[in-house]
Amino acid sequence: MSSKYKFKNIDGLYFVTLTVKHWIDIFTRNDYKDIIIENLDYCRKNKGLEIYAWVIMTNHVHLIIRAKEGCVLADILRDLKKFTSKAIIKAISENPSESRKKWLLRGFCTNDGYRFWQEGNHPIELWTNEIIDEKMDYIHKNPVKAGFVFNEQDFLYSSAADYTNENGSGILEIDIET
Repeated sequence: MSSKYKFKNIDGLYFVTLTVKHWIDIFTRNDYKDIIIENLDYCRKNKGLEIYAWVIMTNHVHLIIRAKEGCVLADILRDLKKFTSKAIIKAISENPSESRKKWLLRGFCTNDGYRFWQEGNHPIELWTNEIIDEKMDYIHKNPVKAGFVFNEQDFLYSSAADYTNENGSGILEIDIET
């Protein structure tokens, strides 16, 4: 793995992408997206994750994040991916209305069990306000470019509403620096 995509600065702010194995469109169902939301919230409240922007697309998640002092971002993401992988595989298995159940489970199956996420997070450290704004804009415009909504703040599974509404109104509490 290239050293270009590693968490080098423990205090750094990073843009990361969590990608579903084989780019499978799993997050077309809110049940599975809600597992991500619940676990991001848990990591924020209990593991030292600071979340500044996020979006859940059909087959990947983009985040702008940092670890609180004394916490290790790579460890937080490892735990998040491990837990959400197991929880989503279980949710698929137990979902009686999942019409794609066999196909999905086959897609995530490996010789060692199930693997939900692709390896790596492709972390990019955000050094300047210009780069932060560029990545934030990219995250929030993703659902618009995909044709899910006309206005970025209308996409429920994103932090865009937190930045466009005066009191914030997103479904996941974020850390907004003022």
